Amino acid sequence: MIDVQRLRVLRAVADHGSFNRAAAALRLTPSAVSQQVAALERSLGAPVVARSTRGVTLTQAGLIMVGAAESVAAELAHARRQVDRLGTGRGRLTVATFTSGGRLLLPGALARFTAAHPGTVVHVRECEPETALPLVRRGDADLALAYHFDGPLPGRPGSPDAGLAWTPLLADPLHVVLPRAHPLAGREALDIAELAAEPWVLGCTKTESYLRRHAERVGFTPEVRGTTTDYFFARSLVAAGLGVSLIPSIALTPEEPAVRVVPLVPPAPARHLGVARIGRRADAGTETLVGALREEAARVSGSGCAGGTPPTP
Repeated sequence: MIDVQRLRVLRAVADHGSFNRAAAALRLTPSAVSQQVAALERSLGAPVVARSTRGVTLTQAGLIMVGAAESVAAELAHARRQVDRLGTGRGRLTVATFTSGGRLLLPGALARFTAAHPGTVVHVRECEPETALPLVRRGDADLALAYHFDGPLPGRPGSPDAGLAWTPLLADPLHVVLPRAHPLAGREALDIAELAAEPWVLGCTKTESYLRRHAERVGFTPEVRGTTTDYFFARSLVAAGLGVSLIPSIALTPEEPAVRVVPLVPPAPARHLGVARIGRRADAGTETLVGALREEAARVSGSGCAGGTPPTP
């Protein structure tokens, strides 16, 4: 039998990267943390961490056990909410979402959900996928509206998704946004190599990483003159002439008259939006909201707001 407390300690070690920081988070001594990890290793017959002067890293066995720890924590949190519902007669559902996806998809989906589950209290937490997905894994959120680019979902390096089920919603192509007077603003499509000499303004750190990766493939290093955490702010800086930007379709409405939106030549880069939740749980409220999000994504895709032709100011 694997001790749940030992799994909790291992997860803290994985999250914080050292016994000392894990001990501080758990309000234990480093010696107690070390003893709990050693006891877990004895019960498994395999090492779960590799110790070094720079801290600790998880072994393959450790990655598996942290995934199990996150699943156990999520199941216990779910069970607690069910017990609370027995006492209050009211359900509770927590949604983690990134800003632009939540703005576009959540209002309509929540209206459908509330009509079907009027007694359920909904809480919304705004955060990026790298924060939202761990919330789902440990049971602090029931589902996450998230996205990824051309790689896997954000997670602990080398670890599986710890039981997360991913429901695709829509593709969200990235487009070049230029000042309306820019010489390339009249083009029907652009290759990213044609923008090698342009200064850039970016509205998301992950978009910047994506740009730098693709720019390297075609032989240039982008000059970034502005970084923000908000695509709408980035668009206003483009309108002011600070540079050009790379912005997803769903962040292009409402229209900004001082800029011009130009697609990239195929295959165009895109964000992939979807819903993450614990896969083996069939909670009626969660399934209802996932279904409502799928309906809303289909409506949005059909209207051309994402996955199709961008608005042309």
